[in-house]
Amino acid sequence: MRSDKSQDVEFLRQQLVERDAAIAERERIIAEKEEQLNERERVIAVRDAELYAKTLQIENLKAQLAVLRRSRYGRSSEKLDQEIEQLELLLGELEEGVAEGRAHAEQVAKSPAAPQRNKGKGRTPHGRKPLPEHLPREEIVHPPASSCNCCGGTVLRKVGTHRTEVLEYVPSSFKVTVHLRDVVSCRLCETIMQAPLPSFPIERGRPGPGLLAHVVVGKYADGLPLHRQTGIYEREGVDLDRSTMADWVGTTAALLRPLVEAIGQHVRAGPVLHADDTPMKVLAPGHGKTKTGRLWVAVRDERSWSGSAPPAAFYRYSRDRKGENAEALLAGCRGFLHADGYGGYVASEFMLRRHRRAVTTAAGGTVCRT
Repeated sequence: MRSDKSQDVEFLRQQLVERDAAIAERERIIAEKEEQLNERERVIAVRDAELYAKTLQIENLKAQLAVLRRSRYGRSSEKLDQEIEQLELLLGELEEGVAEGRAHAEQVAKSPAAPQRNKGKGRTPHGRKPLPEHLPREEIVHPPASSCNCCGGTVLRKVGTHRTEVLEYVPSSFKVTVHLRDVVSCRLCETIMQAPLPSFPIERGRPGPGLLAHVVVGKYADGLPLHRQTGIYEREGVDLDRSTMADWVGTTAALLRPLVEAIGQHVRAGPVLHADDTPMKVLAPGHGKTKTGRLWVAVRDERSWSGSAPPAAFYRYSRDRKGENAEALLAGCRGFLHADGYGGYVASEFMLRRHRRAVTTAAGGTVCRT
């Protein structure tokens, strides 16, 4: 009996060892698959960036050709002026897309699961113009620690100052914010120290957060394309190229993506939603004309019945009006929906999940209820 029991125990131990080995092998395979998927996503992002760059180069050559024709044949017609303006708009949009994709790729590369890459790869280095000397300077001194972070010594000696200039915008005027960081050395162990550089919206960038906010609001809220903003800033004696601001806007879009996703989650979690879409004219690269896109919105507003949640609106853009776009707008919703009679809302997974106990179509639109 004891012999049988010992054999059974040994058999169970062997089974456990084999099971643990099988689980470890499966985890290894899963990790390899995830790494392959991440690598494919990075390859796709690189290819998309290359495609954007090639399209940008083509449109840039078209713009140069239009300018050369204008200079060759004298004063151009109003139609050519409009074409040049449309090309300027298109160049700004393409450059913003390139900047946003590059910023997103850098964020992915900095993630713990991403392999380390050369920092300078994929970006062409270029010289920076010095910030205008006539702008007022505001110096912010960042004092170093009062004691040595290596040995704890308190006898410190200043050995230099690192100067970092950031171009900032104040309503109706520019200013340059100068960050001064004294470099000190410990008299006991000669350790060099200085205060860390504060975090900026764009790493190694010159614009401050106020200037970035002004450029983005001017473009999207005030209807000022980047090439027109260039002319406005030139009157202040500040040379900001359109392509530079396009890079800023694209990087800012990547930085604001978590905020956009948080707003979408807040809106979709509401008990009552209002949804709608509207057509809008957008540029069609390579076709020389515009096409019709769709701007979708979902609104959560509980103020009419004294709800506690703050009101918010969540926007999405699509190239067409397919039902999958309505599904993407309402993904994860669980409440009531007020919308027009568009069938994409009714046929969405949101409505199928609600089982559509009642759908009432009236002059005010469609109300989906449980």
